[in-house]
Amino acid sequence: MSSGEKILSVIRADSEQTIAQIQSESEKKCRSILTKAEEKAAEIRRNAEQKKAEQTARLQKSYQSRRELEKRNLLLKAKRTAIDQAVISILRDMEQLETQAYFALFYRLAATLEVKEGVVVLNEADLQRVPTDFVAQMAKSGLQVTVSPTPDNRITGGFILKNGDIEENMTFAALMADRREAVEDVINRELFAH
Repeated sequence: MSSGEKILSVIRADSEQTIAQIQSESEKKCRSILTKAEEKAAEIRRNAEQKKAEQTARLQKSYQSRRELEKRNLLLKAKRTAIDQAVISILRDMEQLETQAYFALFYRLAATLEVKEGVVVLNEADLQRVPTDFVAQMAKSGLQVTVSPTPDNRITGGFILKNGDIEENMTFAALMADRREAVEDVINRELFAH
């Protein structure tokens, strides 16, 4: 082997060694990069799964809250309907009392009025069944009245007392409206106490 061939052989051996060393370092760097990339991907996956779990928990909590609110609203609506029906039933029962009990209620209402005289306005049905001693019974209750011969059919039960410009609305519907909250409390306790 000539000296040129020896030099080429040494250069070739050095080159192959350098190439092998570069390949070895490249593979180490590639493995390191791949390992870091896999670790980063695993971390991203864990974070994504954690965020997904947190979001799922928030959505479930929100859904549960919404369901509970809807349930509560439906329950309140059902209670409101039941109370409204009970109030209507009470009014109807008051309006359908037999004549003596019906007008006895008028006398009790008359005793609560501050105005002590006036004209009593009734609906047509009540005007036809008014007791003959109605004026005397109202007087016993502390109210001096005359009965208007003109009916007011807006009144479904009870009466209106007119004294000049002053009107005392003693219709059952008005009395119920004035005391609606207290009546609702009683009905609510009776219907929903269980």
